[in-house]
Amino acid sequence: MPTVILVRHGRSTSNTSGTLAGRTPGVKLDETGAQQAAAVAERLAGLPLAAIVTSPLERCRQTAAAIAKQHPGLRPATDRRLTECGYGDWTGQKISTLAKDPLWAVVQAHPSAVTFPNGESMRSMQQRGVDAIRAQNALLPDDAIWVAVSHGDVIKAIVADALGQHLDTFQRIVVDTASTTIITYTKTRPFLVRLNDTGSELASLIPKPPAKGKTTKKQSSDAVVGGR
Repeated sequence: MPTVILVRHGRSTSNTSGTLAGRTPGVKLDETGAQQAAAVAERLAGLPLAAIVTSPLERCRQTAAAIAKQHPGLRPATDRRLTECGYGDWTGQKISTLAKDPLWAVVQAHPSAVTFPNGESMRSMQQRGVDAIRAQNALLPDDAIWVAVSHGDVIKAIVADALGQHLDTFQRIVVDTASTTIITYTKTRPFLVRLNDTGSELASLIPKPPAKGKTTKKQSSDAVVGGR
């Protein structure tokens, strides 16, 4: 199965204002965020990407557009299942105010029980995010590498699923702006290859061609035992 590179959007104007942007329209990358998007695009430039799929929110579309500039043959596709969690009445409020709400403690410790007031449940957010990744995987060859641009909570929830962890553990995962998190999917299980990576080389992700006279090695679902 393919390898997905989950990219969190670059820093936005909301990230520095202390408010919960959620699905608020018009929230764009700030100057630092634009630089971060350009930097992650440069890191991905040498990879043979098969697809770029993005959340419909503007900060993600800006990040995806920066990545696409390095891959002239690709146009970012939008998948609403990668959008930010529907925070409902929490949208646009100050984080400092929300932290005093009794629901805040539940979000931190028991997110699988949370449905935001007039909004979405965190379980639904995880399900749709995972569904988006698996649906795109099904469209691509087994050795494909592709990019999904999304949001912090969505990416953390997808990682928790890949690790076989309960959603209630996902707050232990850190996903910074413009970071790459890489998951390779096989027929029996996913493998987390990188997490919250902002600087390492990515060329090693490119499948190596078989030696002359040999066929391509079939992808294995087995983990390495004893190191290499």
